[in-house]
Amino acid sequence: MKKNMLLTLLLAPVYLLAQKKDNYAPIKPEITTLFSKTLNEPRKLFIYTPEKDTANPQRSYPVLYLLDGDSHFSLLVEYCRYLSRWDVNVIPEMIVVGISNTQRTRDLTPTHSIIDYFGHPDTSATSWLKPSGGNDKFLQFIREELMPYVESHYQTQPFKILAGHSFGGITAINCLLTHPGMFSAYIAISPSFWWDREYLLQLADKTWGNGTILNKTLFYSDASEGVADKSTFHTNLQKFDSLITQKHLVGLSHKYIYYPEDTHMTEPVKAYYDALRFTYSQWNPPSQ
Repeated sequence: MKKNMLLTLLLAPVYLLAQKKDNYAPIKPEITTLFSKTLNEPRKLFIYTPEKDTANPQRSYPVLYLLDGDSHFSLLVEYCRYLSRWDVNVIPEMIVVGISNTQRTRDLTPTHSIIDYFGHPDTSATSWLKPSGGNDKFLQFIREELMPYVESHYQTQPFKILAGHSFGGITAINCLLTHPGMFSAYIAISPSFWWDREYLLQLADKTWGNGTILNKTLFYSDASEGVADKSTFHTNLQKFDSLITQKHLVGLSHKYIYYPEDTHMTEPVKAYYDALRFTYSQWNPPSQ
């Protein structure tokens, strides 16, 4: 009897703490369509907003813009919800905007190229590379149409994150190089630096002089690509990491992680978690 009472007393604080708030509720994103004049097509959006703060109705949130929203929206939302939860509290609550793909090769590549993953030209009539090179126009859509829409419909803070995987990764890097002011932080998971004979590596070398001031946060990673096959994928990530170090970029907080035990498609599960933790590694939660 005494043992049972002791156990009850020991467990009571944990039980009461757990009752403070229901930690699980299904994701209920808003799914909407925004017609883009820039792209001349409708674009589906998946938008997650934190639960209303009844004590502070005017509360605003940072925004994470996610490329490849069809693939990774639920993953990112669950990470953001868990890491910002009251009993975890290592990142702030945030709005997540997942952008659906229509022509991924067109929108997420910076140049027109018919050079494939292994460095060979693809001249076939049905080549998947043919529509490539529309990244500038896609970034224009985000800057001139999507961001104003989000900022006029939701309570947003100035801090914005751009996150992408593979071609989405080179879109994040291309944005950092050509329009660095668009976002505060950039996440590039397995960026396809092989694209167009390492075009973005060359652009980075030309764009960033020694001591260039950026004042941004950048997380980038890769997995077994270029190690498990004969592509230059992994060595390109190493080149990019070395270039950043050599340029002595001012104000750039950056981190590179290699996940040798993962594939191109399993890596995002680990990498997006690490990216969020790194992006907010200096974040201090507001006092309650």
